[in-house]
Amino acid sequence: MCGRFTCSVTTDTIVDEFDIDEVKGNIQPSYNIAPGQNIAAIIEDKSRRLGLLKWGLIPGWAKDPKIGNRMINARAETLPEKPSFKELLPRKRCLIVADGFFEWKSDGEQNRPMYVFMRNQRPFAFAALWDIWTSPEGNKIPTCTIITTKPNDTLKNIHNRMPVILPKKHIGLWLDRRRQDKNEILPLLKPYPGEEMDFYEVSKSVNSPENDSAEIIKKLGK
Repeated sequence: MCGRFTCSVTTDTIVDEFDIDEVKGNIQPSYNIAPGQNIAAIIEDKSRRLGLLKWGLIPGWAKDPKIGNRMINARAETLPEKPSFKELLPRKRCLIVADGFFEWKSDGEQNRPMYVFMRNQRPFAFAALWDIWTSPEGNKIPTCTIITTKPNDTLKNIHNRMPVILPKKHIGLWLDRRRQDKNEILPLLKPYPGEEMDFYEVSKSVNSPENDSAEIIKKLGK
């Protein structure tokens, strides 16, 4: 599961890192991004665009938008089968920009938050799906879900799932709507190499989305 993450870098950094052609919306850095918030996302059609999607997928056919509260993640293994995701997989793939994420490790008595990041300190991209839901009043709400997979060797002792992180060499394929063969797309959804990642324990102040500062990702005890 991925239920909280960070994107503390500037828009300019994202533009440079992911070769963005166009930016839409006011994208603010955050150290404690939670479901229901608008998050930085990349979609490609005729150009590669950076904008905002609400985290928590509301499928276009949904009657009740509250369904988004429980659709923040999608399991890679079942994407081709689930009605909420299988129609989105061919043409509504996107990236969610992050520079770290949180997982809670259970020791039997309590859940301790761990901050996970890349050793090179660079931002990275979660594989995700998006859709647009239209309210009865005619308001269009673009939403998304982050895809998860089994954990790599670095993270397997923290949690039994991790978000799918796409290496740069696979980003173009993932965003290309013309590439719709699931046999080409699904193999991309695998654990990111563990040797390129690291983690440490952080304060439980991350448990509240109201706490949003660099203190959130400070190593516990330092």
